[in-house]
Amino acid sequence: MNQPKSFPFSRRQVLRGLLATAAFGATAKLGTGCTPQEPRSGGTGDEFVIGFIYVGPRDDFGYNQAHAEGAAAIAQLPGIKIVEQASVPETTEVEEAMRSMIELDGAKALFPTSFGYFDPHILKIAQEFPEVQFFHAGGLYQEGETPRNIGSYFGYIDEAQYIAGMVAAYTTQTGRLGFVGAKPIPQLLRNVNSFTLGARTVAPDITTRLILTGDWSLPVKEAEAVNSMVDQGIDVITCHVDSPKIVIETAERRGVFSSGYHANQAALAPRGFLTGAEWDWTTVYTQYAQQLQEGKTLMNGDIPHIVRGGLEAGFWKLSPFGAAVSDEAKQAAEAVKAEFAQGSKRIYQGPLRNNQGQEIIAAGQSYEQTAVELETMNWLVEGVDGRLES
Repeated sequence: MNQPKSFPFSRRQVLRGLLATAAFGATAKLGTGCTPQEPRSGGTGDEFVIGFIYVGPRDDFGYNQAHAEGAAAIAQLPGIKIVEQASVPETTEVEEAMRSMIELDGAKALFPTSFGYFDPHILKIAQEFPEVQFFHAGGLYQEGETPRNIGSYFGYIDEAQYIAGMVAAYTTQTGRLGFVGAKPIPQLLRNVNSFTLGARTVAPDITTRLILTGDWSLPVKEAEAVNSMVDQGIDVITCHVDSPKIVIETAERRGVFSSGYHANQAALAPRGFLTGAEWDWTTVYTQYAQQLQEGKTLMNGDIPHIVRGGLEAGFWKLSPFGAAVSDEAKQAAEAVKAEFAQGSKRIYQGPLRNNQGQEIIAAGQSYEQTAVELETMNWLVEGVDGRLES
């Protein structure tokens, strides 16, 4: 018996097609004198609709979960309606998701959260819908080049990684740390470098082995990287991938320590989990939602095109310390955390060399967290054993 064919169209795509057909039919009947229909606002008509798009599942113990938790917080605000779509690849599929949220759900602001959504997809759709505001995590806004309805937000989570590196240094018995990464974008390199610099304040000869997998979610390669590290004598492992779940669980099975990222993974490694660098998007998203409700826009300059902040602005938090963390490590970590809370701590100070022996910051000089040099980082600090390609 022949099986009925299935068609690769989503419900949103079908609805958009039906709406387009209906609109064409109405135009044909009414002639050219009709007035185009206004985009619907969603909900009861007085709700402000905000869309969130994730590259993976919302319960991934990682990047997507952290953003989804932030979205859930503002969904509780009166007058705000949230629409979400998960597991959307960094392809033209995200363009379809954005169009659908705008045309079907009436979204007036979108948070497409994954790094690869920005160029070319957000840039394209932002020009197609100039009245809609787009906010991207980590995108580099360039005045005069980036469309005015695009904003960029990100946090200095490398502050938390710096502290996690300190805790790792207090805990390691081999002096060898491991970092599993996806792609060598500036944000990832900044995390690797800060983790290493924090560790080397405790033990100057400590090293961090970096292995890049090549993409944000490659569970098999992530597990292979952890196993390779353990086989080399590395006994504390952290990561920057979309979901740290595989990295943390594999480290636990191999009997080594782990440090988390994005969200709290303590439940995955009850014996070896030390702490972690967690995003806290609640404050950021709440501020955006309130500004949008007040009628402020990126286009008018009421909302900044570039928003950045560290602990003092509520962008990150440390995961609770695990059972293996010593009192000495906790006290040292809390002391540096207090400096970050005050905005007085600088991670990148000279003299500092890269892992090729070249000077990148001269003695007596330093970079503030806001320095553009850190936003465009393309080097690894001394102590990192790795390359800028997978």
